[in-house]
Amino acid sequence: IPSSILGRSVNVCVALPADYAASTSTRYPTLYFLHGLFENQTSWSDRGGQDVLNGLLAQGNVGKFLVVLPDGGKTFYINSQDGHERYEDFFLQELVPAIDRKYRTIADPSARGISGTSMGGYGALHIAMDHPDVFGSASAHSAALIPKIPNPLPTEGRWGFYARVLQGPFGSPLNQQYFDANNPLTLAGDPSRFARLKIYFDCGDHDRYGFQEGAAMLHQKLASKGFAHDYALRSGDHGWSYLSQYIKYSLLFHWQLFEQAERTLAARGQAGGTR
Repeated sequence: IPSSILGRSVNVCVALPADYAASTSTRYPTLYFLHGLFENQTSWSDRGGQDVLNGLLAQGNVGKFLVVLPDGGKTFYINSQDGHERYEDFFLQELVPAIDRKYRTIADPSARGISGTSMGGYGALHIAMDHPDVFGSASAHSAALIPKIPNPLPTEGRWGFYARVLQGPFGSPLNQQYFDANNPLTLAGDPSRFARLKIYFDCGDHDRYGFQEGAAMLHQKLASKGFAHDYALRSGDHGWSYLSQYIKYSLLFHWQLFEQAERTLAARGQAGGTR
């Protein structure tokens, strides 16, 4: 996908339903899946995500939808604090419209979901909470939810690693105000901004980065505001060893909402050739 915002092209993989080419008038829901740190747009197929989806399709547990997998680098899927890497602007202003132009999508928020793992889980929650006019559902596995940057910032151990990773999108030195403004844990403080958004997230109880703390905090914040959501603390660690066991839950979550959206839009005559 060429991007005038980023000044470069972005690699994107799109997993199409098996009958996409044969059914020339059918339109499909779309799930955007955001990879984790040190991964890229091929992780979905390389690490087993497509295999899980294929299994659910074969069992009749989900129907057909597109999965869009963009390369997010180390951006956390936000606009960087220094303005150099405006990835969030690219995602919303260029990527989503390009996918809707190129493929037979149902271009309605209710039939468009976003999901991700680790850094991508952070990105999925952030983008959906900030732009509920674009996405009707969001899910996250092992989202990189960090409650607060310590001050002074340690240079060793887990926080030393965090500091090196976060300084790209959040400023070098890390800008606490910018970090807080983009943090899904901050956005969750005012769920009236995304009142119709449907949210699912889970995390492993032995997550090696400690992200279960942030997941529990997100659950508590949303619950305290009376915002309905699906949350689970599951047995496991982090990464694709965790995802291979539990990604099915987010796929089932999104499909249930996509199916409802298809029925509603078809009744209104808005889905345009959908099943």
